[in-house]
Amino acid sequence: MSSNPVAETVASLLPRAQAELAELVAFRSVADFDQFPKSESEGAAAWVADALRAEGFQDVALLDTPDGTQSVYGCLPGPEGAKTVLLYAHYDVQPPLDETAWATPPFELTERDGRWYGRGAADCKGGVLMHLLALRALRANGGVPVTVKVIAEGSEEQGTGGLERYAEQHPGLLAADAIVIGDTGNFRVGLPTVTTTLRGMTLVRVQVDTLAGNLHSGQFGGAAPDALAALIRVLDSLRAEDGSTTVDGLAAEGRWAGLAYAEEQFRADAKVLDGVGLIGEGSVADRVWARPAVTVLGIDCPPVVGATPSVQASARALVSLRVPPGVDATEASKLLQAHLEAHTPWGARVRTEQIGQGQPFRADTSSPAYRAMADAMAVAYPGESMQYAGQGGSIPLCNTLARLYPQAEILLIGLSEPEAQIHAVNESVSPEELERLSVAEALFLRNYAAG
Repeated sequence: MSSNPVAETVASLLPRAQAELAELVAFRSVADFDQFPKSESEGAAAWVADALRAEGFQDVALLDTPDGTQSVYGCLPGPEGAKTVLLYAHYDVQPPLDETAWATPPFELTERDGRWYGRGAADCKGGVLMHLLALRALRANGGVPVTVKVIAEGSEEQGTGGLERYAEQHPGLLAADAIVIGDTGNFRVGLPTVTTTLRGMTLVRVQVDTLAGNLHSGQFGGAAPDALAALIRVLDSLRAEDGSTTVDGLAAEGRWAGLAYAEEQFRADAKVLDGVGLIGEGSVADRVWARPAVTVLGIDCPPVVGATPSVQASARALVSLRVPPGVDATEASKLLQAHLEAHTPWGARVRTEQIGQGQPFRADTSSPAYRAMADAMAVAYPGESMQYAGQGGSIPLCNTLARLYPQAEILLIGLSEPEAQIHAVNESVSPEELERLSVAEALFLRNYAAG
């Protein structure tokens, strides 16, 4: 890092940030209250609210959103006539999956091999600390030159849309000239990157029923229709032989024109096992940023341990469909549901239900905010220039904000580079990335104020 005073301040604050991130990671703030206590999410929300108050934010509030979760809001007034910048992160996290598979406990921030491990360390509790570090560095070096609003969402990972609906009901609350979404990541560690497109997504639950109840497989197997087998058939119909997503009526020929993603790099990032091929056709960037992708997230069926010799009467699955910019997620959801229903074999009864959805997003990279961020990143990452990349994931709030505030400039940055392994076991954050991106955000706020 250069001898820039802002950079020096951020570096000096990093030990404090590590301690605070440990406190925030300790909350098991998964916004699925059937699995995790709601009090854990409420505790994390209160932590963020207290942190904003300590930084001088006004009107700090825990917003009760329509999905039963809380988002945290605060406003830090800038000089008279200053521009307004909204900083976004989320404090809810993905479930830890198999906690025994973690090298260290998922809700205890642990330093190992130069990285900090813990659920949410990168996605996106680290984003909360990135915003705090940037603001602290500015306050220590002349002050914050813009009005800053912070919104920390409580259910982003669940896709239940609570903050989106709250924002629509209170359209003035999050209004800003520029919006920094701190929930994406660099293409690789050390390469400053803004995300310019996000795939949208839909979540559909499908249930197949064939019998009034389970039957003995020796007595009835061979003629009795097996609901689990029917479900497997219909799920298999969602992929072509090469693994490409095939939903009837859904276009899947998109091309990515930006930063290339080498197959060797992708294999390393995704930790693909030796000898296992990638799926789909076209470039890797085409497949993960510009085309739809279906994933079976879970299946309800008997586990192997304890299974009985039975023909299954019912089975169900949760299916995710990611869709690129240019595809309407609502229409894609209808096509997915129609496909599942049309491809269910043997006349089995099938029910589909959409349980979550978010539209894709494409940023306007020609705006002044992007020039301000490029200049900031050039200082925070000496010798590197800002890159544009896509992101296969979804941040549904982006489209809500773009629709509510069409003049706002929206930038997406964050700590979720490939080594972070977000949503997987052993999620981690690079403290060097936290440091550099905090510097970049602070300098961006300065540049944007002066522009």
